[in-house]
Amino acid sequence: MSEILVLVDHVDGEVKKVTLELLTLANRLGDAAAVWVGAGYEGSKEKLAEYGAKKVYLAADEELTSYVVAPKAALLAQLAQDRGAAAVLVAATGEGKEIAGRLAVKLGTGVLTDVVDVAEGFVAEHSIFGGAIVAHAKVKEGTPVIAVRPNSIAPEAAPATPAEEQVSVALSDTDKAARIVERVVEEKGERPDLTEAAIVVSGGRGVGSAENFKIIEGLADSLGAAVGASRAATDAGWYPHQFQVGQTGKTVSPQLYIAAGISGAIQHRAGMQTSKTIVAINKDAEAPIFELVDFGVVGDLFQIVPQLTEEINKRK
Repeated sequence: MSEILVLVDHVDGEVKKVTLELLTLANRLGDAAAVWVGAGYEGSKEKLAEYGAKKVYLAADEELTSYVVAPKAALLAQLAQDRGAAAVLVAATGEGKEIAGRLAVKLGTGVLTDVVDVAEGFVAEHSIFGGAIVAHAKVKEGTPVIAVRPNSIAPEAAPATPAEEQVSVALSDTDKAARIVERVVEEKGERPDLTEAAIVVSGGRGVGSAENFKIIEGLADSLGAAVGASRAATDAGWYPHQFQVGQTGKTVSPQLYIAAGISGAIQHRAGMQTSKTIVAINKDAEAPIFELVDFGVVGDLFQIVPQLTEEINKRK
């Protein structure tokens, strides 16, 4: 079968969940070939093998991570051409989409972004207008470059023994136009990453203030969950924008999603509707969120959430 190149998204050698999703998707369409750029591979090689990487291209040259995105696009272009790749999959993150665009230009082909699934023949599925419409698209000529939205595909373990190959690429002056001069490590709390958490507790307009978000955080901490927020809450300044869940925020797909004080506008639903189990707490029985949930509680979140937190803590 033809190789499907998958650009590994990792931070200091820690593989992001979206990479496992891409490997799963790649193996449905062909043979997944992971492309690792930078250091840290040894600590994650077993994870890539567990999720079906048939081959791993290793590009450990420090120069490739010294510049902004362009070297990765150059490397992928060279591999796609030399290996006759059937497609290239990247994560539809800010960096991933820029790499996809640059790569498509280098290959003289088409690019599909914010894809939620890919069928046989590399027909990509897009969920648009907050999930109200599903559209399908296909690259007409050349090697498809596809940026897949995180949390769209359920990762499936498919143990393999990947062959490893060291690769490199000669960078042009254009590839070196933007150098990274400093990296700042973001401080992480004890809560899991929002896009990779198994449980997410989100608060919305009904929370009422930044101070009241402590109630949401308390419930999240009792469950070992990540904290999310609706756009209304982040726009009001009650919670940082990087925790926004929705069409213009992050897409999550946890095992359990708890929405407290969130009405359920279509923009928010687009970011969490693939969650396995959804629980909503809202005093408005007519709130749109109740059309989507598995369990709904009509009531005051300021009474229900603290009681729920207390009960969970008792049972630990």
